Amino acid sequence: MKLLVKMAWRNIWRNRRRSLLTVLAVVFAALLSIAMRGMQVGTYERNIQNWVRMSSGYFQLQREGYESNPTLQQNFAYDEEIRRLLSQEPRIEAFTPRVYAEGLAAFKQASLGVAIIGVDLQTEPAVTTLLNRISAGVPPRNADLSAVALGQGLARNLGVSVGEEVVLLAQGADGTLGNMKYRVSGLVKTGNPEMDRGVVIMSLQAAQELLAMAGRVHAVAVSLRSLQDLPEAASSLRAKVPAAGLTVLTWEELLPEMRQHIQMDNISGILFLGILILIVAFGILNTILMSVTERFREFGVSLAMGMSSSRLMLVVMLEAMFIALVGLVLGNLLAFLLNTYIVAHPIYLGKDLESMIQEYGWLPAMYSTLRFHVFFNSSLAILCVTVLSCIYPAYRVWKLEPIQGMRHV
Repeated sequence: MKLLVKMAWRNIWRNRRRSLLTVLAVVFAALLSIAMRGMQVGTYERNIQNWVRMSSGYFQLQREGYESNPTLQQNFAYDEEIRRLLSQEPRIEAFTPRVYAEGLAAFKQASLGVAIIGVDLQTEPAVTTLLNRISAGVPPRNADLSAVALGQGLARNLGVSVGEEVVLLAQGADGTLGNMKYRVSGLVKTGNPEMDRGVVIMSLQAAQELLAMAGRVHAVAVSLRSLQDLPEAASSLRAKVPAAGLTVLTWEELLPEMRQHIQMDNISGILFLGILILIVAFGILNTILMSVTERFREFGVSLAMGMSSSRLMLVVMLEAMFIALVGLVLGNLLAFLLNTYIVAHPIYLGKDLESMIQEYGWLPAMYSTLRFHVFFNSSLAILCVTVLSCIYPAYRVWKLEPIQGMRHV
């Protein structure tokens, strides 16, 4: 075996220019595929983290059926048992209760439909950055039940400024119509234009008072230590809550549009990388096939001297593997350096594209990642197509007869 390995390595460099070009093709394919895949995965992760840290949390605890039919009556008691259940899960970093409702905001002659979010002003900052996105004024305070924060776009459309008062009308959980006057303590700019045009944030107690929901909530938003902890944490919690009539919904279920957008973009990226790797496979096939064809006479002599066809096939396979491995090592090294740089210095897309991208809820930048699976999967794909590409040259060697090889010109 040691002799075959030495033969395969020396055979590669018998035609240095051709072998180097093929190695460079593998390097380029590995570099491009890992860099692009790293930017895809890194950008997805940063945008997911941005969304869950902005509003929804990594997952939420809700009443079963609330997500498909979000009525005020689909609420539950936020009691000590719920807090104990969430506190016992080691992957959970923090959690906070929420109340959701739809209503009408009025100021002078203007009125607009709004989405009301009641949050616990003490625990919310540990789960999301919603209260940190105040662009003017200050967020509401627990001690002041008459203060609210409006989305920046909503305030602009209503013509209201910080310090002025708006009237909120909303139907309560008991069927009564609640209407109260609130002072605008601050304006929120989340970066999501749709949300900024319709959100009203108030304290949990103020929302419960407006909606006649004392001690009850619609959801508990949960923050995790890492996005990778989500499957285990959600699965563990699902096994404990069904008896209470509650369910666990991950960000993928809470934000289906974003999940679909990521899936479509991911598929298109994989198809592009597949085409790139396929082109490299044909380059490797061409190199190995030419190398084999040029050495038919040599192979014929080797067969006539007693070397088996299987050993010659193994030499051909080893040549292809050496070319791929050399290219992959260099390509992974360059990709690691490039991805490291992009992780430290994200690629911002500029002012011209910023507003358009943010309209869809995405961050106006491209990020990367150094996760092992990005390097491993791309390298494995190139290695697999390398093996497939040398099947035909190896078959030609297998079918070669000694006399036929020695007569080949």
